[in-house]
Amino acid sequence: MAMITIAIENAAKDLSRLVDQAKSGEHIVITRDDEPVAQIVAITKTRKPRVPGALKGKLDLPDSFFFDPLPDDELRLWSGQGDNHK
Repeated sequence: MAMITIAIENAAKDLSRLVDQAKSGEHIVITRDDEPVAQIVAITKTRKPRVPGALKGKLDLPDSFFFDPLPDDELRLWSGQGDNHK
């Protein structure tokens, strides 16, 4: 698509049209004294909102994964006593 360059004075008059053009994918650049100072860009659609519990029943993790104590070697790593601290 072509880039549209428009002076700020004219952009104020044609804002609605420029927004529609940006929404259609046009690249709109606003200038002041022939220097680019701003752009009008369309906001892209965001992802669907997250739904709590969407993975319920899709993962099979045993309770021991959450509730059993960590192995001693891993506990040492978490407490800063691992092999990389010698």
